[in-house]
Amino acid sequence: MALYEHVLLARQDISAQQVDTLIEQFKGIIEANGGSVAKVEYWGVKSLGYRIKKNRKAHYSLLNIDAPPAAVAELERQLRINEDVLRFLTVRVEALEEGQSVMMQKRDRDDRGDRFDRGGSGFDRGPRRERPRREDESTETAAVEA
Repeated sequence: MALYEHVLLARQDISAQQVDTLIEQFKGIIEANGGSVAKVEYWGVKSLGYRIKKNRKAHYSLLNIDAPPAAVAELERQLRINEDVLRFLTVRVEALEEGQSVMMQKRDRDDRGDRFDRGGSGFDRGPRRERPRREDESTETAAVEA
């Protein structure tokens, strides 16, 4: 069987509990067609880069799938029919990622608050230094003439 990473975007109007119900429904489709879902991660509600079907935010979820291609084709067919699903992406991979995905690691790092910048400017330049002052040009020209 092939290994897949599947990311699902659901409408922001539905609750997280309804998203869990959707995911369980899709897990059932995979398992009914001879596959298995190794890991499910709920990434939360995030802003979209652009509006999709009049939505500015969406519920993001990741599924690591070990299934035959026919099971994934059936899953994608069901996703196209479902009105709560805005977008989805299925990518075939060589090996499934162990532990947390990068998105979950990023969330944990952001929650700890150990970022390099506390000022909100995006880059911490350190303390401000004084710029060396130049002498008047009139004194420079007088020194050159002498």
